[in-house]
Amino acid sequence: MASGLGAYLLWGVLTIYWKLLDDFDAFDLIGWRILTAASLLLVLVATQRRLRFVIAALRDGKLLVRIAAAAVLLVANWTLYVWAVVNEHVIETALGYFIAPLFTSLIGVVVLGEPLRWLQKVALGFAFASVAVLTLVYGRPPLIALAIAASWAVYGLLKKQISLRPVDSLTAETIVLTPPAVAVVAWSLARTSPVFGGASSGEVILILLTGLITAVPLLLFAHSALRLPLTVIGPMQFLVPVINFLLGWLAYDESMSTVRFVGFLLVWVGLVCSLADTWRGKPRATAVVG
Repeated sequence: MASGLGAYLLWGVLTIYWKLLDDFDAFDLIGWRILTAASLLLVLVATQRRLRFVIAALRDGKLLVRIAAAAVLLVANWTLYVWAVVNEHVIETALGYFIAPLFTSLIGVVVLGEPLRWLQKVALGFAFASVAVLTLVYGRPPLIALAIAASWAVYGLLKKQISLRPVDSLTAETIVLTPPAVAVVAWSLARTSPVFGGASSGEVILILLTGLITAVPLLLFAHSALRLPLTVIGPMQFLVPVINFLLGWLAYDESMSTVRFVGFLLVWVGLVCSLADTWRGKPRATAVVG
């Protein structure tokens, strides 16, 4: 339980971490994040004597395609999130991660042909109503939130098709992303004002530690996922958007009009319906397994 809470709390407060680096270009930061994360994860899986599983996965043509697709979605999600944080759209990132579980349900219906129960229909209805209200507020669809939710939901779908442990899978994904990350970092260093050009010593340390802040929550999550039921882990994930919402509203003074709050309230009602459906389905699933 401590590992699970620690993972989600760390993922939530990472917004503060990236906000400390808001003077830098989001693409440069993601390039450094990939390189430092790949280096750290390679050392970790080598220490655990699992590097051979990662290499075998990368040599499997069909699995490599899935890993590469997952890697593209992961870097898209990371980039959208970091860009939004450093450009004062923290509340919209919160909306994206609130909507993501409902997007996952929608993908289950459309892609996997899963039946849609009545509470799930109600939840999706509230999600669509939320997007409609926020579209009126913004004067445009909440594109950042929708892109974050969609990239994360599809990433989750692809992860179901990759037969690797979370740490091994992320290592394989960062290896695939390393060549373009090297290109981004090289381009950054070749510019007249590279990332490190105007950075203080503290900011340089923060940039170099982006790999560590990527790996630690994942390890905590992997530890808890093996020991806790999904009905306990599932609700924990909402700590992340709740923290982001509160940070954007209370710490970073992003606007929160009454109508905008109503838009968030609608998606929260949808999430309550979705969680209620999950808990109702647990006894049936247990009976089937029994």
